[in-house]
Amino acid sequence: MAHEPPSTSGALLTGALGSQLAGVGDAVVFALRAIRDAVLPPYELRETLRQLYEIGWRSTPLIGASGLAVGIVLSMHTRASLERFGAEALIPAALALALIRETGPLTAGLLLSGRIGAGIGAELGAMKVTEQIDALEATAVDSFKYLVVTRVIACVIALPLLTTLMNFTGIIGGWLAEAAISGVSFGPYFRSAFSLVSYTDYIPATLKTMVFGFIIAVTASYLGINTSRGTQGVGQAATRSVVTSSILLIASNVILVQLIFFLFPEFGE
Repeated sequence: MAHEPPSTSGALLTGALGSQLAGVGDAVVFALRAIRDAVLPPYELRETLRQLYEIGWRSTPLIGASGLAVGIVLSMHTRASLERFGAEALIPAALALALIRETGPLTAGLLLSGRIGAGIGAELGAMKVTEQIDALEATAVDSFKYLVVTRVIACVIALPLLTTLMNFTGIIGGWLAEAAISGVSFGPYFRSAFSLVSYTDYIPATLKTMVFGFIIAVTASYLGINTSRGTQGVGQAATRSVVTSSILLIASNVILVQLIFFLFPEFGE
């Protein structure tokens, strides 16, 4: 009895799955190459500093304003919860712990995945479709090191600094909200906010944003460099960079939090 040929839908599904797995494999190789080239000379110091300015310094208004707003809203929610138990004195410390441990790093990462991810994806995608990357290669420039590695290093350095800025402005926002309600001055509020915060709260939570920066830069660079279909592909690369890096960031955050709890048991206390 002759075997029936596989259905067209089954063949399409298998082909799509194989294509997705191949894409994941290419992305992993791309990420490993970025790690390797980041530690090997030559070092594109000038371009790295330029990317630090573009990615880091020019993101400070967004992060500062967002941190201020997050701090105000978080303070109001914290007050509404602690007032039920007569624990208004713990509002500054609770706000600082919530910001430093989780809210600040995750919010900063998601905000920057939108700004940085879209920017890198669109910029490299435009360079790809206009053949500027090929022109760099023709002039004996290592385009991967010049375009990708510099952005990866800049993101890895900038994310912890911007997260610290968000934490600080968030605490200021919390003080503004409390000052409007209870009239507390900044000095006592600041001392109360850091009364329960230790280095084991700040360092692991902030350093994990280096992983966030790596994910954002590698994802956006990979999608940008592999852009096709002209200007339409550039727009799609920017959109996919934001969506994909945000999803990967949230998923990696779950893993990183569990790792922090394992390495720093006092973090969960």
